[in-house]
Amino acid sequence: MKCRHCGHALAQPFLDLGSAPPSNAYLTSAALAGPETWFPLRILVCGHCWLVQTEDHAGRELLFADDYAYFSSFSSSWLAHARKYVESMLQRFGFGASSLVVEVAANDGYLLQYVQQAGVPCYGIEPTSGTAAAARALGLRVVERFFGIALASELAAAGQKADLIVANNVLAHVPDINDFVAGFACLLKPAGVATFEFPHLLRMVQGCQFDTVYHEHYSYLSLTAVQRIFSANGLTVFDVEELATHGGSLRVFAQRTQTGAQPVSPQVAALLAQEQQHGMLGLAFYQGMQRDALRIKNGLWRFLLQAQAEGRRVGAYGAAAKGNTLLNFAGVRPDLLPYVVDLNPAKQGRFMPGSRIPIVDMAHLSADRPDYVLILPWNIKAELMAQLQGIGEWGGRFVTAVPALEVSQP
Repeated sequence: MKCRHCGHALAQPFLDLGSAPPSNAYLTSAALAGPETWFPLRILVCGHCWLVQTEDHAGRELLFADDYAYFSSFSSSWLAHARKYVESMLQRFGFGASSLVVEVAANDGYLLQYVQQAGVPCYGIEPTSGTAAAARALGLRVVERFFGIALASELAAAGQKADLIVANNVLAHVPDINDFVAGFACLLKPAGVATFEFPHLLRMVQGCQFDTVYHEHYSYLSLTAVQRIFSANGLTVFDVEELATHGGSLRVFAQRTQTGAQPVSPQVAALLAQEQQHGMLGLAFYQGMQRDALRIKNGLWRFLLQAQAEGRRVGAYGAAAKGNTLLNFAGVRPDLLPYVVDLNPAKQGRFMPGSRIPIVDMAHLSADRPDYVLILPWNIKAELMAQLQGIGEWGGRFVTAVPALEVSQP
């Protein structure tokens, strides 16, 4: 395999999680009677441009199908994050009724609804039909296509160039990252701004966040790699912010290299220096993740086996993609974890891919009254613990497995 950005041969392993089905391929009851398709889940690092990337086995059309079940609006903390972002961008750059905002990977309209409420013209680009339909139900205009230079050129020719393009948690999800980024340079107005949010590879390694690895994440990103990719495709990074979301993320601000007028913040050089100081431009930095993943896997196994031996009931909360990576790597099945609760009706009544654990609603949790609730999306642990304070009524406790097994009181 060659690097999806610079084309150099990939030889340095970063993480090997065996194999797994696509992380959002939730199963129906009928599908339980048939086989599942599993793909190797192996991560490599390019020693030339330092882009960390998943070995290619599945195309984007398979991973982002019409029944894609991730809807952003089911997280109240993510909605609050989106609202704050919109307020900040409108104030910082002075966007208003004469501006045009575009979101790539608009999902169910979780963010553009706030742009619309502010009276700023906008539209979304979203390839999955279920989430696009949810966004349209909010009155939003959605282009139901995968984004790249071809679509950007069509939209630009139709007078749809943007003052602001938003790309939250999508840069890691694209197989052809050069084509994707070049589309932004094409669709932006001469003085336009694009922002990208993505989990920071540095925080992923420091926090042992191996469960953020799945086939939909084609890339795992540092500012070092992103700056090089952007520069090669007509964009210049002019600012960067560190965020707490998803276990530690970056918000990168970019503009067209030839026409952008924003001054470059000193924070860009500072964060690049920080990555270098942590060794991210050397192979040694990438060699400890496998050990950490095995430690977390074994810790979860020991906990579940001990709970079973003691006759204690365990349920899980949050049928998230990262939970599927954890459960499949650990080999957890319904005998050790009989159900996962999720608020999303699109997931309820289905089964986790690979592990085939049933996904149920909140009523099931209240009826079962488990001794432990394993929180799978640890990145919104505080939000979920607040939602589930009621488990304290029967003496239930919370458990998280990443970055180390931890049992907490409500």
